[in-house]
Amino acid sequence: MIQLDKYKAGQIRQGAGYKYFVPTPVNTEWTWNDAKINKLIENASFQLGQLNSYAKLVPNIDLFIHLHITKEAVVSSRIEGTQTHFDEAFLQKENVRPDRKDDWQEVQNYTQALNEAITELDSLPVSSRLILRTHQILMQGVRGEKKTPGEYRRSQNWIGGKSLADAVFIPPHQDHLHELIGDLENFIHNENLEIPMLVKAAIIHYQFETIHPFLDGNGRIGRLLITLFLIEKQVLAKPLLYLSSYFEKDKNLYYDNLTKVRTHNNMSQWIKYFLVGIAQTSQQAVETLGKVIDLKISTEQLIQHEFGRRIKTGLLLHTYLLKQPVVSIKEVGEICKLTPKHAGELVNLFEQKKLLAEFTGQFRNRIFIYEPYLSLFEPK
Repeated sequence: MIQLDKYKAGQIRQGAGYKYFVPTPVNTEWTWNDAKINKLIENASFQLGQLNSYAKLVPNIDLFIHLHITKEAVVSSRIEGTQTHFDEAFLQKENVRPDRKDDWQEVQNYTQALNEAITELDSLPVSSRLILRTHQILMQGVRGEKKTPGEYRRSQNWIGGKSLADAVFIPPHQDHLHELIGDLENFIHNENLEIPMLVKAAIIHYQFETIHPFLDGNGRIGRLLITLFLIEKQVLAKPLLYLSSYFEKDKNLYYDNLTKVRTHNNMSQWIKYFLVGIAQTSQQAVETLGKVIDLKISTEQLIQHEFGRRIKTGLLLHTYLLKQPVVSIKEVGEICKLTPKHAGELVNLFEQKKLLAEFTGQFRNRIFIYEPYLSLFEPK
């Protein structure tokens, strides 16, 4: 049993010319006598319950989930240094600037990895198998592709600095990975532990980040794990909750809170910080969904009242834009089964009504974005 106020984060071990950190196993009961944590659990659970309830009331909720996943992909990748803007994430590859294609591909990989992992949860628990498969998709064809995608590391890694000699933090030696990952996996699925699921999610994220089992992509997989765990345990009804925006808002605070668990044994502060993030992010997700519904209703009313003979194609295009808010005239023609001339006229009408805005500034091969909609999700 671990009592939070007596928690010891781990041990420093001697390696070949360097020292590394081995975290304390987590698969045990956790207790605390901290009223603040209990209050934060209560509030976070309430706000998450509000999000779950609201999601059940939203018609065609799956239309909007794609936007939430893409936002998470952009922000989580941005924490790691990519520069893709939210609207760029929806472009086709041929329309992405050459100097931004690597960043764009990383975001696409994250989106694919998260989508496939969520689908696989129907038949596969959160496990090494799922984590490794997700990591393989995340790292395919991008800058970390030579760092053994889909495999746990077989060499020592480090965080910060250019080498082991000047590293800020050195995770456990690879010889400890099998035991540590096994302990974390057992913790995830140990139903005998009387730990609130949100606290469990906080501990899982910390432990995974500390183990740092991959040569690259640990942060993104670790943040993705939060959502996958909450979905699997049916704490989160739909994949609408992602903490990356909360973490990115003050990246130094995020890393400081993780670090202080290791340096000061302060798991309590990490859990409190995490629970505040769950509550705030749940509230923001409800507010965003409310604004999305308002926009959907007002736009459909506008189309029905002001589009004349183009009402049918206007509504068809609008439904498409709710899932894919960046579009070309050629794509509009294919979606609505219109000639290039009539597709252009429909796009012009959307532009006149301030629904679409041209993205490239070009006269040919123009791209249009559903700006009022995208702005509701735009990471601040």
